[in-house]
Amino acid sequence: MSGKRPTIWKLVRRDKVALVCLAVLGVMALAALAGSWLTGYGYETTGDSQFALPSAKHWCGTDLHGRDVLTRVLFGAQISLAVGVIGSLASLVVGVSYGMVSGYWGGKVDNLMMRLVDILYSLPRIIIVIVLIVSFDKLLRGWFEAWQMPWLERQTRIVLLFIGLGVVEWLTMARIVRGQVLALKEQQFVLAARALGASHASILLRHLLPNLAGVIVVYLTLTIPVVILTESFLSFLGLGIQPPQASWGTLIADGAAVINPVRIYWWLLVFPGLAMGVTLLCLNLLGDRMRDILDPRQLKK
Repeated sequence: MSGKRPTIWKLVRRDKVALVCLAVLGVMALAALAGSWLTGYGYETTGDSQFALPSAKHWCGTDLHGRDVLTRVLFGAQISLAVGVIGSLASLVVGVSYGMVSGYWGGKVDNLMMRLVDILYSLPRIIIVIVLIVSFDKLLRGWFEAWQMPWLERQTRIVLLFIGLGVVEWLTMARIVRGQVLALKEQQFVLAARALGASHASILLRHLLPNLAGVIVVYLTLTIPVVILTESFLSFLGLGIQPPQASWGTLIADGAAVINPVRIYWWLLVFPGLAMGVTLLCLNLLGDRMRDILDPRQLKK
């Protein structure tokens, strides 16, 4: 069909589900950035009203220390979303680079690189992250203390989460990109570029990478919720973000810790769980819709 090829944004605007998901994620991100300004409380600010029910003063109630739960949920969103985005971007860079090189060179290089991926796949990835955090947390703290960097000393767990989650989440991306490159490198436009004397770097960056954009965007939107969920699980176990900082995982853990047969402080579980659940649902729906939107048959319409 002749005519101007529609842009990705035009295709996204046609999909109401994708637009709603983007709107919800945008509101969540803005609210997380507003944080204390929106609620009027600091995430560490304690008060006399312990376990106060949701009210006009505290929209989501308070916790054991009288801290405003909404403020801590929004601060937790900053941590969880940052870990999800940065961890996914790290896996994106490593996975795309690794997969492109493996698929483009092929032969023995491809076999060797894919066998390494197979070996890493056989290892329990969550255990790798746990071992990384446990092994290097004290070491990094000692380094930052010696270098007189107290602000980094308090962020060692976050740094290790960025590194650990980025290290273990790139394997699937590498396989997907490698498969796409194996198919694309035999196409006429790549053969023509070779015949014209284009360098390997030029073919990879100018000809192959743009044709991988759709696959990369789709998988990135599906990787972010996986990273957020993994971080929340680690924080729930006490291996992630440390108090007084909070992520959605630590907030849910705090809520679970005060459950007793006498009284259930439901708001300590409902609001962090709702924020995380809605965010993960929107990210997964967005990933599914982007997969359909960026289908080559849709782009031709």
